[in-house]
Amino acid sequence: MKPATTTATVAGIALAALASLAATAGHAAAPQMEKCYGVAKAGKNDCKAGAGTSCAGTSTRDYQGNAWKLVPKGTCLTTKTPRGHGTLDPQA
Repeated sequence: MKPATTTATVAGIALAALASLAATAGHAAAPQMEKCYGVAKAGKNDCKAGAGTSCAGTSTRDYQGNAWKLVPKGTCLTTKTPRGHGTLDPQA
């Protein structure tokens, strides 16, 4: 019985190592994102559109300054809208 236990232990360790590598690889491949304010269309924000709202999809007007969308890191300030560029901080 001891060899079966050892084999199961080794198999378990190998599976844990593979799972760890897969998780690390998946995390590294995911693009880094940042909140970009003032770029969401009405009802298309990702979350937190300001006082009196609950979360995603609650912005009431296009390019609302206190509503944000997640965008690839480094692209927010160059995202152009009819009201100007995106910002990293909420606007009134």
